[in-house]
Amino acid sequence: MTRLLDRIDRPQDLHALSEEELQQVAQEVREHIIDTVGEIGGHFGANLGTCEIAVAVHSLIDSPRDKVLWDVGHQAYPHKILTGRRDQLPTIRKYRGLAPFCSIPESEHDIMGAGHASTSIGYGVGLSEAERLKAKTAGTEDADPPKVVAVIGDGSMTGGVAFEAAHQAGGLGTPLVVILNDNGMSISPNVGALSRYFQRVRPNPKLWHGRERVEEALTDLPAGLGGLVERVGPPLKGSMKLLNAQGELWESLDWAYVGVVDGHDVHALRLALSKAFAANRPVVVHVKTVKGKGFAPAEDGGLEGMEQWHAAKPNSIVGGAPAPKAPADPDAPAKPPTYTQVFGERMIEEVRADRRVVGITAAMNSGTGLNLLQVAEPDHYFDVGIAEQQALLFASGLALEGLKPVAAIYSTFLQRAYDQIVHDICLQELDVVLAMDRAGLVGDDGPTHHGVFDIAYLRALPNIVVAAPRDEAQLVHMLHTAIAHDGPFAVRYPRGEGTGVPLPPAASRIPVGTGELLRRGERVAILGYGSGVGVGLEAAAILSDAGHEVTVADARFAKPLDLGLLRELASSHDLLVTVEEGVLAGGFGAGVWEACEQHGIDWATGANGHRILRVGLPDAYVTHGKPAELHAEVGFTGEAVAARIATAIGATVRGAAARA
Repeated sequence: MTRLLDRIDRPQDLHALSEEELQQVAQEVREHIIDTVGEIGGHFGANLGTCEIAVAVHSLIDSPRDKVLWDVGHQAYPHKILTGRRDQLPTIRKYRGLAPFCSIPESEHDIMGAGHASTSIGYGVGLSEAERLKAKTAGTEDADPPKVVAVIGDGSMTGGVAFEAAHQAGGLGTPLVVILNDNGMSISPNVGALSRYFQRVRPNPKLWHGRERVEEALTDLPAGLGGLVERVGPPLKGSMKLLNAQGELWESLDWAYVGVVDGHDVHALRLALSKAFAANRPVVVHVKTVKGKGFAPAEDGGLEGMEQWHAAKPNSIVGGAPAPKAPADPDAPAKPPTYTQVFGERMIEEVRADRRVVGITAAMNSGTGLNLLQVAEPDHYFDVGIAEQQALLFASGLALEGLKPVAAIYSTFLQRAYDQIVHDICLQELDVVLAMDRAGLVGDDGPTHHGVFDIAYLRALPNIVVAAPRDEAQLVHMLHTAIAHDGPFAVRYPRGEGTGVPLPPAASRIPVGTGELLRRGERVAILGYGSGVGVGLEAAAILSDAGHEVTVADARFAKPLDLGLLRELASSHDLLVTVEEGVLAGGFGAGVWEACEQHGIDWATGANGHRILRVGLPDAYVTHGKPAELHAEVGFTGEAVAARIATAIGATVRGAAARA
């Protein structure tokens, strides 16, 4: 049977369809996502919840003249499908395929590129006010202005910038429609007072409809009474809010409130949105949806099912149902634990050894491994929601009272709280540990999620220790060292499985600012940092096979650097190669170069032609794809490093390294 969806090549193709047909298209979009993402993997549950929203919005607007903004973008697969990318969906998140989030270069219908939460309302205010100013300048204020609509999840409303934007829009009277997609989830269940507020609001849409009917009836009273009610309307409506406070939060910010609307009913959505667009002022349309709608394990599995199916792994769904689990191979070697798992388990041990220790997450409890601490030591676990700034301010307050807070935040998300690191933690030398998961190239989520800037943005700050373990065993020691240290301490570690080394039975303190010599050679010294140590060791093995023995050392610390180690390497080698999984500008290698120049450690201009070769990531945003593909693209592999070293010393390395 031919699908209606197969006739939708651009959003305008929805305009001629009946509401019954639009409802059918939404279901076909949902089935297309289940079939496709279940096979290839990708963001799943949130997209199943926005199929009707995407259809309803695009059936009423003329994109890209009218603009729809998708907060975060992991809920925008239906939007991609309806805007000419239906047949490309199997390439999403793959190397050189569709981007995992909205991407301006990818489509004219992607108005903003985003992978971080809470930004859509701010974008929307700017877009709408720009349209108003352009119209006023051109003298076309009476013309039909472009519509601007932002779709934001209730989890994203815990981000303060969303309320900053709402505050501005209410003050300006900006004509903007916000669809509050309320499903009670971000990745994990939502937390905090706002979550409880939405829980109170969402169950009873009849109250809003009843209030609306009362207001209409009062204005229709005979003998001039209706006009009187209209004139005294604001105070009267204010009194009615006391009886029904669902929209009071928004209306107190001078927004009109419409809700609660069934987010899986295209007719109800179109009716509410039509009224909102006609209002020509800030309007929030509060929509109730189900994360994972149409996929029983998510929809019927409660909060646990929704969290489990936030993303689908490749080949995890067959025939619209979870794929049967393959029987475990008893002879298969055990996989190493992930860095995240090692961190989470070590946090439990640190809390039990020192009751001052607490763990803090910003809505990523399972992503950071702190879900383990939440179960084992709930009194020492805090989730602040999608609010990285508050996570660090909260940590600062705890530290001022003598506690030892560990804020576990992805490297890319920590960028959002940079002022708190500068102004509140480092300036005051507070005992706060920054545990940065997902450092380096994270893979399929792409440039919005790659953790490649933290070395550079932290190394510039006074009073902070900046460190990285080369493997999961070193992470155990490094976290213990960070907690025992007095003052700010940042630890970065990559996504995924560890290297497979045995974990230590007990944690030991590492002397701050000391490196470790791992392999002795001559002429060339490779100084790795974090995951760069493994790449350096691979390069050394390749060079060894070609007859060139090189030295490999683990810096362990980007700040402070081990000046003694640098002097030792400089005295016996001609070439120093720094290797880091971060941007070169301002990064670890730059710090080594600066330290050598500042302390008279002669690499750059020595009589024997001493040189420093820096290996890292380019001055560019790296695309999405499997980490191995991305590492090969940017030259962050043992083969590529060996080839660069061979060229630098005029040596020949046969095989793969020579081709790198």
